[in-house]
Amino acid sequence: MRQDEDRPQPGQVVAVNEAPRNLGDLLQRIAEAASGRNEVYFATIMDALGTRSFGPVLLLIGVILVSPLSGLPGMPTLMGVGLALISLQLLMGREAFWLPGWLLNRNVSGKRLQRALRWLDRPARFIDWWLRPRLSMLASDRGAIVIAVVCLLLALAMPVMELVPFSATAAGLAVVCFGLALVAIDGLFVLLGLFYLLAVASLAITGLLAT
Repeated sequence: MRQDEDRPQPGQVVAVNEAPRNLGDLLQRIAEAASGRNEVYFATIMDALGTRSFGPVLLLIGVILVSPLSGLPGMPTLMGVGLALISLQLLMGREAFWLPGWLLNRNVSGKRLQRALRWLDRPARFIDWWLRPRLSMLASDRGAIVIAVVCLLLALAMPVMELVPFSATAAGLAVVCFGLALVAIDGLFVLLGLFYLLAVASLAITGLLAT
């Protein structure tokens, strides 16, 4: 078990350092933070990211939702709360984000987290191969506002998604795209995320009409 002194303090401020450059970098930082720990607190992962930027946090939430960790009871709703808080602060134009102590104090098994990271390793390398700065206007300040609005809507729907198998994972893929777009200033991933959500929504509506 973690020692009491390792437990994050309520209201802990996220550390500030260089932001992750891509998905592989983010996964490596999480793996290093989880190494040798029986339990890994959300605050510990945040400290490993060490950034004031919103992109890596959106990316982290998306990664959790598409990984096997999304199968943990309550995890989609928990990530929905975090996504809503981050999106609202992005819309407010804050330069640094804040997360409540009760969220930072949530933890996951270190072994389970390491398994999820290994599962994500190959997809991460493929995605990073495509990632590069382009269409920067879509991932700029105005583009970030659009991303924040879409993510807020997804966050509000997350508790319902927890009742529908794989729906939270589907939403997580879009959040990953948006997080990557902000991290690498790659507007193409903004378009991919939006088109993907439109395709999923169209299929869902078609399915409802057909029943």
